[in-house]
Amino acid sequence: MKKNTSIELDFKVDKLTNSIENVISGEVFETVITQISQIKQVKKSDWLFDWHTQIEDQSKLVFAVSTTNNPLIIQGLICITDKKDHIFMDLIENAKFNKGRKKLYRGVAGNLVAFACKTSFEKGYNGVVSFIAKTQLIEHYSEILGAKLFSKNRMFIDTKEAQFLTKKYFKTFKPWQ
Repeated sequence: MKKNTSIELDFKVDKLTNSIENVISGEVFETVITQISQIKQVKKSDWLFDWHTQIEDQSKLVFAVSTTNNPLIIQGLICITDKKDHIFMDLIENAKFNKGRKKLYRGVAGNLVAFACKTSFEKGYNGVVSFIAKTQLIEHYSEILGAKLFSKNRMFIDTKEAQFLTKKYFKTFKPWQ
């Protein structure tokens, strides 16, 4: 029997942008989110987490965010699970070049969280998304994403906050109207 281990998410939402934004120039780039279904699409050495395990797990879906003008360069990854009444964010990671003080783009993690909320709306779950947060980031997720704590370090994003995030990143998507 496969052991189900939960990962505490430790991504930082550096800025809620309308897409992703170049740190140096401030230029904003439109994004595209695509499903990753083959391990060859993600080079293991480019990431801190083992994304191959996530991709191979049939119960999970992995998506990449890229800019529309350069869709082959992955800016960040998200792994989600459909819990049949909400979307669970298993893992989020920015590409190495989008981490730390020398990052290239801002807004990558926010874009991925908004995508999880959008997926929840599409599934009829009213935008509800849950995740397990590292203890030291609970306040950050509460302030930036409007996430609420519901058990120890388990958090969720409710409909109102999901609408805000989805409107910010996916302007033409309006399932609540």
